[in-house]
Amino acid sequence: MQTHFKIVAKLIFIFCLALFLIFCAAKTDKELIFELMEDVGEYAEKKDVESIMMMITDDYTDFQKRDKSRTRDMIQQYFDQYRGIVIHVLSTQIDEMNPPEAFIRTDIAMSSGVAKVLRKVVRFSTDNYRLKLRLIKRDGRWLITYAEWRYVSLDELFPESLSILQKLFQ
Repeated sequence: MQTHFKIVAKLIFIFCLALFLIFCAAKTDKELIFELMEDVGEYAEKKDVESIMMMITDDYTDFQKRDKSRTRDMIQQYFDQYRGIVIHVLSTQIDEMNPPEAFIRTDIAMSSGVAKVLRKVVRFSTDNYRLKLRLIKRDGRWLITYAEWRYVSLDELFPESLSILQKLFQ
């Protein structure tokens, strides 16, 4: 009986150690980049400008030559203008990754106002955008250092983005 108890105790210990090692493993750069994009979407839905700004480098610029300060103003103006913002990060593709730098493209679907409530009922469509970002890794964190975006039609979405979007409206 005591031998059986020792075997069970060892198995439980090994199982717990395996779980610990799995959950404590360092995340890959790819996982960190995907998390960054999800976090930006979540912060935007919460209208948390300060958290978004913490994900942008001080030397950030965008395709319209806005710096970090002017980008903050643009985001705040958008948040003030629209209620009930919903952002779905559909798909992120890493085009190039040579740490400490990466270039990615991300498809997002945005809606706001009553669309948040009625989206599934009336099959409200979203505004879809493709973001092209240059990221830099500083102190173990990926940050956005350059961004451009454009509206994309359903035909232009990445195939996996279109699949995710279709599931949202089922």
